[in-house]
Amino acid sequence: MRILGIDPGLQITGFGVVDMEGQQLSYVASGTIKTAHLEKKDLPGRLKVLFDGVREVTERYQPDCSSVEIVFVNVNPQSTLLLGQARGACITALVSLDVPVAEYTALQLKQAVAGYGKAGKAEVQQMVMRLLKLPTLPGKDAADALGLAITHAHAGRASAVMAAALKKR
Repeated sequence: MRILGIDPGLQITGFGVVDMEGQQLSYVASGTIKTAHLEKKDLPGRLKVLFDGVREVTERYQPDCSSVEIVFVNVNPQSTLLLGQARGACITALVSLDVPVAEYTALQLKQAVAGYGKAGKAEVQQMVMRLLKLPTLPGKDAADALGLAITHAHAGRASAVMAAALKKR
């Protein structure tokens, strides 16, 4: 199964692709989609870049499913709304290509990857590098996206175990 993780952001959206065979995870690709070349006030243009970028990544790597980080509410409501719109553009791009979308919080990502819900970005980067046997640290946004893909791989495995146990009853 191929999993695409998306860490949405209005300026930088991270993506990460992993393959899962049995319990083995392997790195396929990662990177970022950036909107910094556009004016900050050009929200429609920036959302289009994100939408088109996620579609391009999806068409290139042909994932079976995807996982996207759930937006947290922060102190600045305007920032939360903008991030929500970026997230919406990413999810819309995925569903427009019929890719199933799972959603996870940052806490779930950190627990799945680092074993600790309050792990910092550097710890997530280190653990992603170790889990996927990467030669160097991935960038922060790409590491979060890869972490979301890993989180979904773990969650999918747990769901399969639970389903099998329920069938035995």
